[in-house]
Amino acid sequence: MNGAWWMVALCAMAILLSVSVEAQRAGTAARAKKRLLVVSHTAGFRHEGAINSFDKIIAELAEKSGQFTVEHCRTAEDVKRMMTPEALKRYDGIIFSNTTGNIGIPDLKAFLEWVKTGKAVIGIHAAADTYHDEPAFVEMLGGEFLTHGAQCEVEVIVEDPRHPAVAHLAPRFRVFDEIYHFKNNERARLHVLGSMDRHPPDGLPGAGQPGDYLLIWCKPYGRGRVFYTGLGHREDVIESEWYKQHILGGIRWALRIVRAPEPQVGRPRPQ
Repeated sequence: MNGAWWMVALCAMAILLSVSVEAQRAGTAARAKKRLLVVSHTAGFRHEGAINSFDKIIAELAEKSGQFTVEHCRTAEDVKRMMTPEALKRYDGIIFSNTTGNIGIPDLKAFLEWVKTGKAVIGIHAAADTYHDEPAFVEMLGGEFLTHGAQCEVEVIVEDPRHPAVAHLAPRFRVFDEIYHFKNNERARLHVLGSMDRHPPDGLPGAGQPGDYLLIWCKPYGRGRVFYTGLGHREDVIESEWYKQHILGGIRWALRIVRAPEPQVGRPRPQ
């Protein structure tokens, strides 16, 4: 009888221990989720449809991946409240979702220093049309919007097929979107992921002529990581499966969720 009792007790203890271990693992997994703040406030042109589409896909990506959560910063008041140096301590990274103009970050210098401590920045399309009056922000992002022509189809060269944001698109892919021209070619300071070897056929001077036109890149910023994609104006692009994978790869890389080679700035364009 005693032996049977001890067997039952041992079994019960084993079950309790197993449940406890699983609970601890679940708790650890929940705590391990990264926290992203999606900023979509605009102080210039507003890509309303693109912002709404991105809100939809980022919720889907967060839920399906289980690797990060998102909160939204949509208004000027949100920016004042959610992007103070103290409030930023809650987050592992920021997504600038088609932001434009001077969006009113309470302490921009402190924000940039926060990124340098090892945080992630993901810039979508018009993120490059943000803070034209703040060279430090432009330098952090890696490029500054100059102009664009008509929406058009371009062929994009994947320059680093190892990178999770573009590996599924290598070696080249075609996309119809609004293609930005940037004030300067900053290849020497960037790890370029996607580029064009000719001017986009957008009706602007030089259309179709050979050149080096950057479109997607990443870079270190202090101990932080920055990923930017010029794609993301059209809603059908944003909601496509390849674009979702593109953004998810960029997020995972910037948050260091996946292993990938460190960015190597200044690499020449592949021939």
